[in-house]
Amino acid sequence: QMLHSQYGMYVWPCAVVLAQYLWAHRGSLPGKRVLEIGAGVSLPGVLAAKCGAKVTLSDSEELPQCLQNCQLTWGQLSPELLALAPVDIILGSDVFFDPKDFEDILTTIYFLMEKNPQAQFWTTYQVRSADWSIEALLCKWKLKSTHIPLHSFGADKEHLASSSLPGRHTIEMMIISLAQPGGT
Repeated sequence: QMLHSQYGMYVWPCAVVLAQYLWAHRGSLPGKRVLEIGAGVSLPGVLAAKCGAKVTLSDSEELPQCLQNCQLTWGQLSPELLALAPVDIILGSDVFFDPKDFEDILTTIYFLMEKNPQAQFWTTYQVRSADWSIEALLCKWKLKSTHIPLHSFGADKEHLASSSLPGRHTIEMMIISLAQPGGT
C-alpha cells in the first residue's frame, strides 16, 4: 500500500467505522473527556465533540500542518503529553498501519492509562498483513484488548455508514485497557 506524504488529510475507512461506533454509543459520550491520537482530519473526534464529549485532538509534532492544541509523537514523553488533562476515552483510527510504530503507540497508551486507570483506548485498524500483531506488545505493556464485532454496531455492511465508501476492507475494532486497573 503506497502512502502519500499527506495521508493524514484523508478520511480513511477505519475513521468511518470508529465514528460509526461512537454514533452507536453516543448516549455514553456527553461529558466524557476524549483524546484522539493520530487525528488527521479527526472524523471520530469531531463526532465525539458533536455528541457532547470534551475532545482534545492530537497528531504528530513532526507534521507542519498538525493541530496546535496537542502535538504528540508516539512513544515520546513530551511536555504536551505530561500536561494533558485527564481522559476517559482515547480514540485512534488506523494508527496501527506501520509495525515500526506499534510499540511507540502502545507505550503512549500505557502512559496515558497509568495516569487514567479507568480510561479505554477505542481503536480501529485495517488488517494489512496476517503477520502483524500487537498481542505480545499488549502483554509486555500490561494491557488487554476486547474485540468488538463490527456487526454489533452495523459496520459490517457493503458500504460504510450508509455512504458510498466501500465496506469490503478487513477492518477490526478493539477496546484496549489496563490488564489490572489501579495496579502495576
